[in-house]
Amino acid sequence: MDKDMLMWDETIFRDGSVLELDHLPDHFSHRETQMQSLMYSLRPALRGMRPINSLLSGPPGTGKTTTVMKVFGEMKKHSENVVFVKVNCQMDSTKFAVIARVYKALFKVSPPASGVAFRKLFEKVMNFLVENEKTLVVCLDDINYLYHEGNADDVMYSMLRAHEQFPGAKVGVIAIVSDTGKLYQFDPKVNSVFLPEEVAFPRYAYDELQDILGRRIDLAFFPNVVSDEVKDAIVGYVDMTGDLRVGIDLLKRSGLNAERRASRTISIEDVESAYENSRLLHLGRSIMSLTPDERTLLELIAKQRECQTGELYKLFHEQTGLGYTRFYDMVNKLNDARYVSTDFSGKGTRGRTRIVKPRYQPEDILKCLE
Repeated sequence: MDKDMLMWDETIFRDGSVLELDHLPDHFSHRETQMQSLMYSLRPALRGMRPINSLLSGPPGTGKTTTVMKVFGEMKKHSENVVFVKVNCQMDSTKFAVIARVYKALFKVSPPASGVAFRKLFEKVMNFLVENEKTLVVCLDDINYLYHEGNADDVMYSMLRAHEQFPGAKVGVIAIVSDTGKLYQFDPKVNSVFLPEEVAFPRYAYDELQDILGRRIDLAFFPNVVSDEVKDAIVGYVDMTGDLRVGIDLLKRSGLNAERRASRTISIEDVESAYENSRLLHLGRSIMSLTPDERTLLELIAKQRECQTGELYKLFHEQTGLGYTRFYDMVNKLNDARYVSTDFSGKGTRGRTRIVKPRYQPEDILKCLE
């Protein structure tokens, strides 16, 4: 038997868990400045004071969530009177879902899924904090998913002004925005109490990507599985997308491709075939957060490639039976989230015909919708 071939129970992975997207690395490089800024903002909470709020912004896959989780983990060692809660707003995209997540963190049990109002849960949370002299730090990760229907402003306003209704309540908010060209604006009444410490997360530089991915390779694979040539190819792909998560997913898929061939090493061909799936990682994950009707609308736009809103509405109404107001809101949401572009063509009776186009390759959108 060829010595390069794997036996059925052999593997090239030393520790595949470090290639999972929710893995929290022990060694977290190239974000020291951002971690220091966040710790500075939260330090007052360790002394029984209200923390300074923070706004973390930067492209996807630049370490924002990991920074928060590393800082939370470090600060938990120094205080039992601060409760740290991270809310994934892609999944918990209503104000009830957000407060339910906080409630579960405090009471260790989920609230009833129906029949309980936001206000009731909010009161229980705030009374708990006051009675137990606890400080709450809430991280609203991907808060842009709360913007539609005013949920972001409602949640922020409730949290940040809680002490007015519940004297002694101490709440700090960390808002994470994955900006893809648009930094979302809060309502002026929220801005007046938010006043955040702003922490920017730029794209990783090429040499930083080499360092980070090189460390993951050493942890994830046995020696000599990944050659310098293969590593450079992976770093090149990640540098092109700007999203470190693509590189981590690419390492995992490339390794699995090599194992499928029963090979002890990863080849360039393994990487190239894996990249087709990894490059759509962020798009696929964000599309999963859309409602079924929003996915239906996005699919129609991808299939039409370019469509006037009037024609698009007819197609959408035929499939869903929903009215124009709901349709119009969904088009705006897809535009704000940068799945589509909506431009006025200058055609039409009043020169204001709106044209809707996908921002991604239609084939890529349809693949992620499958």
